[in-house]
Amino acid sequence: MAKFAYSATRPDGSPTTGTHKADTREAAELALYEQELRDIQVVEKTSVLKRELTAPRVKREEVMHLSRQLGAFIKAGLPLIDAVRTLGEEADNSSVRKMMREVEDGLRRGEKLSDCFDRHPKIFPEFYRGILRSAELSGKLDSVLDRLARYLERDLEAKRKIKAALIYPAMIAGMSLITVIVLASFVLPRFKVFFDSLDATLPLPTRMLLAVTDFLTEWWWALGAGFVLLALIIFGVVRTTRGRYARDKLFLSLPVLGSTIQYALVERFSRILSSMVSAGVPLPEALRVATESLRNRVFIGALSRVGEALLEGEGLAKPIAATGLFPTTAGQMIRVGEETGTLDAQLEVTAQYYEGELDYKLKKLTALFEPAVIVVMGVVVGFVAVALVSAMYGIFNQVS
Repeated sequence: MAKFAYSATRPDGSPTTGTHKADTREAAELALYEQELRDIQVVEKTSVLKRELTAPRVKREEVMHLSRQLGAFIKAGLPLIDAVRTLGEEADNSSVRKMMREVEDGLRRGEKLSDCFDRHPKIFPEFYRGILRSAELSGKLDSVLDRLARYLERDLEAKRKIKAALIYPAMIAGMSLITVIVLASFVLPRFKVFFDSLDATLPLPTRMLLAVTDFLTEWWWALGAGFVLLALIIFGVVRTTRGRYARDKLFLSLPVLGSTIQYALVERFSRILSSMVSAGVPLPEALRVATESLRNRVFIGALSRVGEALLEGEGLAKPIAATGLFPTTAGQMIRVGEETGTLDAQLEVTAQYYEGELDYKLKKLTALFEPAVIVVMGVVVGFVAVALVSAMYGIFNQVS
């Protein structure tokens, strides 16, 4: 039996609060109603540990569908509270049902939808809530929810493309690693016993190979401990502000991979900024939210200075171009949008352009990574084959 906290109004009009035990929220409301209480608001009480263990786990796909359905209901003329209750009742995910009940309770208390969503920052990103807040002021909630759904859909599609592009190279790298481990752990030790039994002089490649095998067999624990220690050191370093900045800067400076990351960040920044500006969010606030959504310390630091320059009246295009992080094409598109008063439209065009460029970069990265892994694997396996064949050939000559 769960415990519920409630606030209500007594028959004489005075407010009252308390707790009530019941099997379900509906049962608690019914019991309180039978006590002649009115304006009942019921919330389940949970411990801190239970809240952590049962924290809402809602995928971005569910947020996308929720936004699209909520926008459609509002456009059809359904009251917001009824739309929220309907979506909560129809949700398959228990976390979504719980969240929507809390949103419904907040709406009944007179809160705005964006205020209710503010209590769930892990589910609804800051840019989402900022756009929603502006939509409520402008009265365009249905169209903005549909626009947010389209943005989330494009963002998810971009992530799917990145994951799909990395699956095959990751499989090749994994199989290569497994092959090397099997050779070093099982195949080569058997050949070593065979060679030692013949007491023959082995060729240099074979001696090198057996030395590596002996080292790995004897000192695998030290290598494992060293790897774990190195991983912990790297993890500790990247937890610091300077460490994260150095990591992000290193990734951006890598050949091919760096430009791929750059295009992905430019596409995301342009998409979010376009959505917020078109929803009526003030440009400085939109720039701040779009910047923080990137999670790249190099871009965040540079765009923070862009925000300062914007407040000083320097505009947006010139400070962005001065960062050196945005391609020339992106800077020109933003400048055109700023000069013609169509910044949101030009930012959307920029996002679409770099979405296509990102696809090309991912294909190029995959095309370079696959043969590189295959070549490395071929060198390792080829060296093992040469070492074994030359040893067999040398022993045959010595015996004959």
